[in-house]
Amino acid sequence: MKFRKKPVIVDAVRWHRNGDHPDDDVMRRYEDTGGMPDSPREGAVVRYYRTPSMDGKTLCQYCDETMHMHGWIDTLEGGHIVCPGDWIITGIKGEFYPVKDEIFQLTYEAVNE
Repeated sequence: MKFRKKPVIVDAVRWHRNGDHPDDDVMRRYEDTGGMPDSPREGAVVRYYRTPSMDGKTLCQYCDETMHMHGWIDTLEGGHIVCPGDWIITGIKGEFYPVKDEIFQLTYEAVNE
């Protein structure tokens, strides 16, 4: 059986570094003290890269950048690494997930609103 993907318009933002996503709010108040940060915090949507199995100096198998330059995003399926240049898509339920640029270019086209 074959299926066609239903046409759905999504919001997408290309991510390159901490704070790139408009909902990251890197200057938001600290949750525990209510104080304002002196410098940008990690993003609220795309957080700092973190995984205990690799340190930040390891090269990424997909983009050859050090893992220190990457982000981390929690999706409905679990956490995913975000490479610089990936697109962050807001799904139909308001969830966020990363898509590699090559796949994004093949799957999506701009919509005039």
